[in-house]
Amino acid sequence: MSLPAVKLLAKEAVASNTMSFRFEKPTGFEYTAGQFADYTLLNPPETDAEGDIRGFSFSSAPFEPFLQATTRLRDTAFKHVLRDAAIGTEVLLDAPWGSFTLHHKVERPAVFLTGGIGITPARSIVLQSVHDVTGHSITVFDSNHTPQEAAFLDELTRVAAENDRITYVPTMSGLGDSRHQWAGETGHIDAAMLSRYVDDLAAPIYYVCGPGAMVKAMRGVLDAAGVDSDDIRTEEFTGY
Repeated sequence: MSLPAVKLLAKEAVASNTMSFRFEKPTGFEYTAGQFADYTLLNPPETDAEGDIRGFSFSSAPFEPFLQATTRLRDTAFKHVLRDAAIGTEVLLDAPWGSFTLHHKVERPAVFLTGGIGITPARSIVLQSVHDVTGHSITVFDSNHTPQEAAFLDELTRVAAENDRITYVPTMSGLGDSRHQWAGETGHIDAAMLSRYVDDLAAPIYYVCGPGAMVKAMRGVLDAAGVDSDDIRTEEFTGY
């Protein structure tokens, strides 16, 4: 079966060196919040050894009328072409994929431990849960060096303020490089930080998403805290 071509609708800078790309949603296309898509460039003006295909989590929520991919702008041919693509440019969509999705047992809280661009599936899941009124209690810990590097910081802060079941905990680990004042959490996510927001560390299902080193570190924190490995789900972002 041939893959559908989807048009680029909009581009938006959402953090330092980070952009969201909105594509049209094919008629009848469905996915679950937390899944991802593979995008293939068509006849790109530039290519390299990393190729013309990339997988990105949907940062859009399924109820939204578009598909959105959000990524750091690394120095690769794919990212150069995507960054400079004209509105209306078509790419091939291969989706949906993945099982990094919200659990069904509403009585168990969900805790997301994200780093950098790992926030993308969390945005999708949080917004869809609020939209569908699923009843899940969701806490999102999001680690970045500085506020200007935190994608969706203002949006998720607002969503949490408007919804009692959503808690958003951004934390900054490199404020010496920041141009802005910061009154929130600082440092890396650790057991002490988790315990300030999660009453019983054994109660939630954990979703860990980010660069490989961050995912490994968070698994170590959860293991040391006695969290059952069956309650930890991970999505490792490599080469994003």
